[in-house]
Amino acid sequence: MHQHISKSIALVSVAAVALLAPPAIGQEGQSSQSRFDEAAAGILKDLDAARAELGALRQRALEEKLPLSRQVSDLQQQLLAVEAERRGLRTDKNAGAKALGRLGNSIAARKQAVAFLGAQFSEYRRNFESRLHIAELAGYEGLLGEIMAAEDSSDLSQSEVFQQQVRVLEASFDRLDALTGGRTLTGQALDSAGFVKDGTFVVLGPMAYFASEDGLAVGTVSAPPGKLEPTVRTFADLVNTEAAAEVVATGAGMIPFDATLGNAHKMEATRETLIEHVQKGGVIIYPILGMAALAALVAAVKWLMLLFVRTPSRKAMNALMAAVADGDAESARRRVKELRGPAGKMLAAGVASLGRSRDLIEEVMYERLLVTKSKLQAALPFIAICAASAPLLGLLGTVTGIINTFKQITLFGSGDVKQLSGGISEALITTKFGLVVAIPSLLLHAYLSRKARSITTKMESAAVRFANEVAMSDEFGPAAAATGDRGGPATPDAIRGEVTRVLSDMLGPVQEPATRAAAEPEDDAAPSADTAAPELAS
Repeated sequence: MHQHISKSIALVSVAAVALLAPPAIGQEGQSSQSRFDEAAAGILKDLDAARAELGALRQRALEEKLPLSRQVSDLQQQLLAVEAERRGLRTDKNAGAKALGRLGNSIAARKQAVAFLGAQFSEYRRNFESRLHIAELAGYEGLLGEIMAAEDSSDLSQSEVFQQQVRVLEASFDRLDALTGGRTLTGQALDSAGFVKDGTFVVLGPMAYFASEDGLAVGTVSAPPGKLEPTVRTFADLVNTEAAAEVVATGAGMIPFDATLGNAHKMEATRETLIEHVQKGGVIIYPILGMAALAALVAAVKWLMLLFVRTPSRKAMNALMAAVADGDAESARRRVKELRGPAGKMLAAGVASLGRSRDLIEEVMYERLLVTKSKLQAALPFIAICAASAPLLGLLGTVTGIINTFKQITLFGSGDVKQLSGGISEALITTKFGLVVAIPSLLLHAYLSRKARSITTKMESAAVRFANEVAMSDEFGPAAAATGDRGGPATPDAIRGEVTRVLSDMLGPVQEPATRAAAEPEDDAAPSADTAAPELAS
């Protein structure tokens, strides 16, 4: 239709051009004019037809535009509705995702709760099994086996496993109801000789009693270490045996009750004598015991020796000091003989040196003090060595015992924890005895050393007091001591010569040659002093 309209417009344009052109001259011009008119008429006719067709087309387009506009409007409305629906679906999707997340979290929490409940049921089953008396194990063995098989099975659902586990709760409630009034069971038990006996069990609370059919085995039931069968512990009293047999037979009566729940029998079984306890320590225990005996013997002897060491009385000491202060040598010798013990011997040596220098007296007494100190301290280091060596020997025994225990683990495994703990406890016996020996030895050494030091301290105090009294005495003081060592009187020339000799020895190395030459006349007088000195010494 558009091509037709374009063609019509082109013809109209050509006709217009022809009408506007100037007319031709002559005949040819007339023929051309006629042809042009005919063409113009045809063109006008086509133009009118094109206009009519254009009007029809416009009318048709106008008629078709309104439905199309309505259709476009309807489509736009549908588009808006679809867009709103899409937004709603997106919102629903987000809400669904959130709900799905919450549902996933809830499922995870439920799974955790289910796993926790399963673990709690399993734990309850284990606790229930551990709390069963050994006399009851045979009656619950089938139930517990089925529940354990259900827990280990992968073919059962969790609800089916729960149904099996709930049976433990029911069984535990039934057991509580039965134990309140006593529960009677039949079975087998081992008597004290190890023979299997058929009989009847009565479980009453935490205690179980058994009476064999022949009436020879009556007592409480327990599970000794290393045994899987119930063992009967008979009563020592016949009255208790008869009462327990009556209760088992009739279900009524007075029954003996063990407040320790069987622990008294276990403690009695583990009780051992001192010799058995020592023998478990092995070879190392004997040197430790020998060291303990020697340390105790040395300490006892040393204590007796220190106990009988005599010390001077205060009255005798005061009398001796008064005699020294008065310068009475004879009285001092007589008084010192009244003193006993090492202090008396030390002071006697000091009195024997009266008239000599204080340093000499102190050296003489100090010599006696060293001899006494050596005697008092004798054998005390041995006690200290025992106190230090006993724990080391105990540790050596413990190490060797633990090594033997680990060798047993290597050979036989670690299935029996009680056996391993028993081996380790036996290994620690040597450490125990080592400490038992070391601690008293250390205390004895400290006590005896303190007592010995107390004696020597008193001797030192007496020696210092004696030396001070000698120094303050006019008869035995420094002036007398200047010549007392030589046995003659202290003349002025002797004192002057001694002082000159001492000053010469002290100042000789620093004197000038001229000073020495000037001092030569004075040195001539020195031989008289030096000569007098041998005379005094003689």
